[in-house]
Amino acid sequence: MLRSGSRSTAPVSWSLRSAVPALWSLTLTVMLLGPLLTSRGYLLLRDAVSTPRSHPTDSALGLTDAAARAVPQDAALAWLSTVVDGGVAVIAILTLSVWAAGCGAARLVAVLLPTAGTPARLVAVTVAIWNPYVTERLLQGHWSLLAGYAALPWTVCAATAIRRGDHRGWWWLASCLAAAGLTPTGALLAAVTALAVLVAPGGVPRRAARTAGAFVSAVVASSPWIVATILAGGGTDADPAGVRAFAARAEPGLGTLGSLAGLGGIWNGDAVPASRSTGWALVGTALLLIVVVCGLPQLWRRRRNPVLGAVAVLAAVAIAGPALGATGPGLALGEWAMTHVPGSGLLRDTQKWVAWAMPLYVLAAAAGIGAVRHRARSSMPVRADAGWAVAAILAVLVALPDAAWGVGGRVTPVQYPAAWGTVAEIVDTQSGDVAVLPAGMFRRFAFSGPAPVLDPAPRMLRADVLQTGTLVVAGGTVDGEGGRAREVEELLLAGADPSELAARGVGWVLVEHGTPGDLGDSRRTLELLDPVFEDGSLGLYRVDGPWVRESPPRGPAVAAHLLWLLLLAGGAAGALLPRRRQGRPPVLGAAREQP
Repeated sequence: MLRSGSRSTAPVSWSLRSAVPALWSLTLTVMLLGPLLTSRGYLLLRDAVSTPRSHPTDSALGLTDAAARAVPQDAALAWLSTVVDGGVAVIAILTLSVWAAGCGAARLVAVLLPTAGTPARLVAVTVAIWNPYVTERLLQGHWSLLAGYAALPWTVCAATAIRRGDHRGWWWLASCLAAAGLTPTGALLAAVTALAVLVAPGGVPRRAARTAGAFVSAVVASSPWIVATILAGGGTDADPAGVRAFAARAEPGLGTLGSLAGLGGIWNGDAVPASRSTGWALVGTALLLIVVVCGLPQLWRRRRNPVLGAVAVLAAVAIAGPALGATGPGLALGEWAMTHVPGSGLLRDTQKWVAWAMPLYVLAAAAGIGAVRHRARSSMPVRADAGWAVAAILAVLVALPDAAWGVGGRVTPVQYPAAWGTVAEIVDTQSGDVAVLPAGMFRRFAFSGPAPVLDPAPRMLRADVLQTGTLVVAGGTVDGEGGRAREVEELLLAGADPSELAARGVGWVLVEHGTPGDLGDSRRTLELLDPVFEDGSLGLYRVDGPWVRESPPRGPAVAAHLLWLLLLAGGAAGALLPRRRQGRPPVLGAAREQP
């Protein structure tokens, strides 16, 4: 009876132990995103814009002269918001991304450090979620970039499975690349990670075959923004001033290299937790690095594993590259690239590539638990592991004490005034594009809080909203790529005749009240237009046609988005199919690199 009972409880015990990292990841996610999960509203903070409904405009498909930076993100939200509120969709994707980052870290430890127990995996989860990179990108509004960040440990696991001959790894890899491909940056992060692991020597199938397969998958995952750029040419020219404006930044008590090594150093000093703007940045970085450094000797002993070698190289590039990019020669090289290399504007925010350091950091943090216990020569290794894990987790949490509850309450949902919904119902897609006043892309509304926010009009309205892409950074400006939008903006500020706006495809002028910005002599133009709606929040004016506007064909762009969706859904479905009994190791769980 006792033996039979033991057999029956063993699977349950194993399931509970395997669920602990996922539950801890969920706990940290709720601690981090609490205000978004407990209050109704929309994420509207700096670059993050969610609206009740968004639409598949040319801008959403990347078919304008501005860079396709939010492709396929905006089109995906346009489709999702037809069945679910857009604010719910954004918060759900963000929550899933943060949770998946923690679960992926635990899975990565299980794959590459199979002897590490649950305590070590819990430390890995904590490092993956509770760090400056996540909080700073959250404060900057880069919620979709965190999807690419979350995909990195899963991408390493999938590429490792491919190296070990498990064909389901290809399905996992396809799904990871597509999920990361929600933004161009995420697509590049995951693609380079996959190629770095697959190009390393050893493993099966042959290196050339697996590298070619990963490259093709990466191109398919990136096809929405690649096709949009080819069709519209947006973002092929970038302002060299952006190199200095978006260079990695040194935090108090730390040089640029130290800030990057601590997974911080974002260019915007206002988009950082309060603790990272004081001397605590030095203390917090030291605590995080101590947890990580303790495990580096253990990883060094496994240096013959080519996957670990690839992960280590990525981490070195992730930290050293942006640090060098912030030096005089690095800035000069970046400015040259902006002028002479089409599409290099995608690289100008150098600190975002620090995400590549995360897989190594979580592995080292997990390996450190066993290393510390070994050095302490504990006679009770299981309890010792738990004790050291608790200490490491507390150190990581204390290193960033104000990450909790929306980074100190700074990431909270907002509610749009009723006027926004009214204007969204009025503007149609048959009467030209929308020009917006005041000039500029960023706003400071009373309902959105003290931080600047990206104008929500392009996501809220059914017609295309013209945006120049010009950014005000540290007292200067970085020119955007929106040539037609800039021309229309100059006409409005000069008080031009409405016929000149119509000749450039403008059918509406939206005035957003209560936010700073240049209005110039636009009143002269507005007096010649028909007011359609006016209240304390917004004013909408009609520009009589005919409207002259040309746009690239939408068919190829829509096809590219559908191909991306197919890769995402097909990869996920294939990865979840039952594994054939071939005596191979599980798709993400073999213990050692095979020759």
